[in-house]
Amino acid sequence: MKQITDGELKTASLEQLKETCGALREEIFRTVSVCGGHLSSNLGTVELTVALHRVFDFPEDKLIFDVGHQCYTHKLLSGRANVFHTLRKRGGISGFPKRSESEYDCYDTGHAGTAISAALGFAKARDLKGENYNVIALVGDGSFNNGLVYEALNSIKILDSRVLIVLNDNGMSISPTVGGMHELLGEMKGEPPLEDVKLFERFGLKYSGVINGNDLSELLPALEEAKEALKTGSVLLHVSTKKGQGYSFCECAPVETHGVSPAQKHSEYCAALGEELCALAQTHENIVAVTAAMTDNLGLRPFFDRFPERAFDVGICEEHASVLCASMAAGGMKPYYAIFSTFLERAFDEIIHDVCAQNLPVTFCIDRAGVSGADGETHQGVFDLSFLSFIPNLTVAIPKNIAELRAMLRLSADFDAPLAIRYPREGTEGEISDVEIGKFEVLHSTTSDIVLLAAGERCLSLAEKVRAAALSEGMDVSLVNARFLRPLDEELLSSFRGTVITLEDNVLIGGLGDCVARFYRKRGYQTRVIGFGFSDCFLPHGEPSELMEDFGLNFENILAAVREAYARR
Repeated sequence: MKQITDGELKTASLEQLKETCGALREEIFRTVSVCGGHLSSNLGTVELTVALHRVFDFPEDKLIFDVGHQCYTHKLLSGRANVFHTLRKRGGISGFPKRSESEYDCYDTGHAGTAISAALGFAKARDLKGENYNVIALVGDGSFNNGLVYEALNSIKILDSRVLIVLNDNGMSISPTVGGMHELLGEMKGEPPLEDVKLFERFGLKYSGVINGNDLSELLPALEEAKEALKTGSVLLHVSTKKGQGYSFCECAPVETHGVSPAQKHSEYCAALGEELCALAQTHENIVAVTAAMTDNLGLRPFFDRFPERAFDVGICEEHASVLCASMAAGGMKPYYAIFSTFLERAFDEIIHDVCAQNLPVTFCIDRAGVSGADGETHQGVFDLSFLSFIPNLTVAIPKNIAELRAMLRLSADFDAPLAIRYPREGTEGEISDVEIGKFEVLHSTTSDIVLLAAGERCLSLAEKVRAAALSEGMDVSLVNARFLRPLDEELLSSFRGTVITLEDNVLIGGLGDCVARFYRKRGYQTRVIGFGFSDCFLPHGEPSELMEDFGLNFENILAAVREAYARR
């Protein structure tokens, strides 16, 4: 679509602005239909973003998105309309705010709860430097459940600065918003009770709302008033929007259209999780399922529907969910906590101290592990093997396919210790042999002293191709499914004396290769370890296969390592 300039927005009539909103909504729908991305959240905030650009002066003023699921209109209005068709593609623009992409994106986001803290930081920097610009945090009601939000609210009076918090209340995060704050915000729609308004005023905020966020005739004067009030203090503008606004099927199915992907090619691991947990719960009455606002995305909807009294969505509160699981386990229950790898990072402290230090039987079902693709740096699940690898009492499992995930889940039901099972989004059902804790699976054994040690479906598929090519060149290579990071199969590893080539869908530092090399060093073995994974960097957005190719976890490099090892024999 044609780039819309700030000048055009500032001088446009109300009818022209409405027409602009329609054009923006069409462009978002058309692009996401091709590229994938966050659809319903962006459709719901078109008018709100247009109004913010009309009233404020970006990039001089600072607009900070919480998570960033709703930043597409902002990108279209800030000089990126001509490249919007590259959304989430390798080398194209990100689906989230990126400082490196535009001066209009003042702060990178991708995880919930950070915007108010970030806004306070910008405001304080402004004050200390004697500058004069406005700082706006755009926060969804789903993020308003996150504990970091309340840490930030608690600092508003302490930091003595001025920020505008625009609370975009659509009753949704990814799943429907839950909890006490959700109920309070619901009460405030219409005529807010005085005691609810006072709650925000005690944090040092002037409350204004509730405004129809899809109606420019209400939004524009409300934002002008908030801008004026911002001269003397911090403001919370409570705005109500409809997720999926303008497209009836998105409005009716906001969960299903929150994130839209190009055509699915494979089965999903999360479907197997839901099926197996339902089956296990029939015979294990202590099994409970926990999620942090992602019931459907993690495959738990069947469990929630079938066992509602044993299913808990705590909202975007990953740390709280971990402690909840730990304490339920201490009370005799068997919790399964399903979570994306990238969001598990937020609960690192609780994994160590609440779950593992007490050796409690919590099972972490870690979805989107490894390269997750088009969502980019904030969503790449390439750190979990590293930050889980050194935690005492924790068993870390890496299934080679969906069937092996099913077997691991069945094994977990009677496993009386912390367990983490990590897997990508898509995969194949496949076949398995018996699974035993801490035991690798030898897939192809030869007399060769060169071993491919691969963890997870992507790496095993790649290793199979390398092995086939090596055999065609007359080189024998053994292939092992390294399905446990903790504990390692020390007995099998001790039998390898030549070159072990590790493959992992994870960063190299602290991952499988590091753990295997440490094992050999500790015992004084001369076994050589060559590791393939991701280097010491943050991975951009792109298809997993593209990123694996670009960052060295690829066929050519691994085959070259096999050739080099064979030549050294």
